[in-house]
Amino acid sequence: MAKIHKIEHEKDICIGCKICSETAPKFWVMEETKDGLKAHVVGSKDGGKFEELEIDENDLAINKEAAYMCPVNCIHIKDLKTKQRII
Repeated sequence: MAKIHKIEHEKDICIGCKICSETAPKFWVMEETKDGLKAHVVGSKDGGKFEELEIDENDLAINKEAAYMCPVNCIHIKDLKTKQRII
C-alpha cells in the first residue's frame, strides 16, 4: 500500500508521558535521552526538528489516536500529497 501520510514528532517538546507508546506500540517506543525519557517513532528518520515516518492508510487511525491523546501536541500527521497537517 502506498505511503500517503507522514508522522512528524517534535521530540524536543515530548514529556515522556507514554500515551503514544501505550496507544500504538507498533509505532511508538520510549527511550532514554540526554533530556530524559522521550517517545521515539519506530523506523523514523531524523528530519531536523522532527522525527519523520511515512505511513499508509492502514496505519493512520491508530497514529491519529496517539496524536489526539498527546498532552503536549508534539505528534503531527501530514497528508503527503497536499503537504497539509491533518492533525
